[in-house]
Amino acid sequence: MYKVFEKIAHIILNIIIVFVFLIVLVVGYNYIQLEIMNKDYTNFFGYTVFEVKTGSMAKTLNVYDVILVKITKDVKENDIITFKKDNELITHRIMEIDGEEITTKGDANNTEDEKITKEAVIGKVVSVFPRVGIWAKVFTEPNVLICIFITLVLIGLAISKEKTEKQK
Repeated sequence: MYKVFEKIAHIILNIIIVFVFLIVLVVGYNYIQLEIMNKDYTNFFGYTVFEVKTGSMAKTLNVYDVILVKITKDVKENDIITFKKDNELITHRIMEIDGEEITTKGDANNTEDEKITKEAVIGKVVSVFPRVGIWAKVFTEPNVLICIFITLVLIGLAISKEKTEKQK
């Protein structure tokens, strides 16, 4: 019975180590894109991810929600889009498209935004992950990731050492 438990624990530990390693790779990729290459957002196969920072889209998008945005200029009225205006990234709903000009408005706002051009559009929101931003802050913090990774490796070594001692 103990050997079965030990094998299951070892498999789960390996899966967790791979998962943490993948998170470290994503965080590293983000760091390179944002800090070294000075981009406004990262591009993962035509998609990017943002965290909602304000309540301007409340009830539809709330603070700490994480949104998946498809990078595209092909948008239509009523789409929720992310665009760049005055060095800020904003996510609001399209109210009207008039040629190259787009009028947007936050769902919780009383007034429409200043018009933007299609060139300012980054993409449209395709998925919302409620409250994930809180966990993303914890698990993308380099110090936390390093501690988790070291802990998992040490647990794996302890299990391996215990197994080696029992075989002797």
